[in-house]
Amino acid sequence: MRTLCASTLIGEFFVIGFAGLVAMKQPDLTMTTVWTVSGIAMALCVLLCGVITRPGGLAAGWVLQAGLVASGFVLPTMFFLGAVFAALWWASIHYGRRIDEAKARHAAQAA
Repeated sequence: MRTLCASTLIGEFFVIGFAGLVAMKQPDLTMTTVWTVSGIAMALCVLLCGVITRPGGLAAGWVLQAGLVASGFVLPTMFFLGAVFAALWWASIHYGRRIDEAKARHAAQAA
């Protein structure tokens, strides 16, 4: 599960960075605001890669997904991209757990 979730978060890292570049062209946003928000979100993506398996790690990931979808109010394309990454986050958790269970079964059979 950790590998799939971390891969999703790293993908989000890049999407947030590129969205920051697009958001800079918005006339009502300052560059400081855009890069403060984008930088915090990008840092959260990287930090969450290390705490996925700890208590609250997955919940924090869901909060990040909600924030990514909510960023669609600034850049409408982010509604779509946020929904895609929320679906990828769900799939990473769901299938990652199944893979972990299969690995544990295989290890138990081998022992």
